[in-house]
Amino acid sequence: MSKLDEKLETIYNDVLKRNPGETEFHQAVLEVLESLGPVVVKNPQYLERKIIERICEPERQIIFRVPWQDDKGNVHINRGFRVEFNSSLGPYKGGLRFHPSVYLGIIKFLGFEQIFKNSLTGMPIGGGKGGSDFDPKGKSDDEVMRFCQSFMTELYRHIGEHTDVPAGDIGVGGREIGYMFGQYKRITNRWEAGVLTGKGLKWGGSLVRPDATGYGATFFINEALKVRKDSFDGKTCLVSGSGNVAIYTIEKIHQLGGKCIACSDSNGVIVDEKGLDVELIKQLKEVERRRIQDYQTYHKHAKYIASGNIWDIPCQVAMPSATQNEINGKDAMTLVKNGCLAVGEGANMPTTPEGVKVFLDAKIAYGPGKAANAGGVATSALEMQQNAQRDSWTFEDTEVKLEHIMQNIHKLCYETSEEYGAPGNYVLGANIAGFVKVADAMVAHGLV
Repeated sequence: MSKLDEKLETIYNDVLKRNPGETEFHQAVLEVLESLGPVVVKNPQYLERKIIERICEPERQIIFRVPWQDDKGNVHINRGFRVEFNSSLGPYKGGLRFHPSVYLGIIKFLGFEQIFKNSLTGMPIGGGKGGSDFDPKGKSDDEVMRFCQSFMTELYRHIGEHTDVPAGDIGVGGREIGYMFGQYKRITNRWEAGVLTGKGLKWGGSLVRPDATGYGATFFINEALKVRKDSFDGKTCLVSGSGNVAIYTIEKIHQLGGKCIACSDSNGVIVDEKGLDVELIKQLKEVERRRIQDYQTYHKHAKYIASGNIWDIPCQVAMPSATQNEINGKDAMTLVKNGCLAVGEGANMPTTPEGVKVFLDAKIAYGPGKAANAGGVATSALEMQQNAQRDSWTFEDTEVKLEHIMQNIHKLCYETSEEYGAPGNYVLGANIAGFVKVADAMVAHGLV
């Protein structure tokens, strides 16, 4: 990555001072600022109007207590967050994450990334993110419901279809969205379908939404391979994770002719050299909420590696789809050494700065999360359109729209990288293209 411009370094140091201890947020800011040197030379008004400083400071940060009772009657206290980062392009849009690792720095990193990701989609949506340090794993449906109702009892006053539209993320799927929507409706006495996305298909949800992030990341890498006169056909692939993003990445890779041989969860890695059985993974993870190790019960030939590192397995395409910073510099070197040609980030910032440098230096097709995994939020915006129209689109229509959006994101990032003298560098292309659109809107809105 390039050295920071002197003026941008001053801005970054101020971010460090104003946001102590928020390491993931610092990492996300630095990654964007490293791309912006040539942009501020070309557009000095961004510095004069303090656009970058304003983008780095959320418009609103909400932190609240979430008390709830478990099935035994014990009281628990969790912390809830909603960071409404930037509304220059539209209402705040971004997921809710329920995971023990959640704290303000994680939410701010995710929200900051969301600003530029949403900008790249071309849809009228701003950037935000939220969540809680609550862990839904091992909880009964009733316990999850009570937590979600308590969480929404505070959150409802901060959201709305013209203000802030949350969706799901890690730990928040259709079950959790349903419980939160029910509580929102109960409190407000309004059937406001556009207040949350990722809803059930029978009550305002969009076909393709569960599939969208995984499908979108695969579409993006398919475009990146096309530019190199290549395709997924016959490629051996790895997909980390086994949640929604991973499952539908695997599904789309298989549809495009690739063979995914491994996925993972927090306990270990399952390897199936014949190609993963995606329908079985859906049953285990989405319906029965079991661990990926149980895949072996049904396919005896598969190999389970407890606490294994999926990136040690040779592949041609890697799709990190679990969590932030899961690929470090050593993992990246292993992937490149083993013949990896493309990496598409289904998760948010799953590669450390050291790993990113390895991929860029090797000149492989590397799709950063803010571009490659934008399909999820793009389809959330399509769900908002359907809700506003009181309409429902077919799976085929929605998937065509998603593929077209991802093709446009790839084209925008690729052309921007060429314009700024680094063809094929999707990190630079995504950061600059996403930033410029937001910055121009902020200039147009004046000092707000």
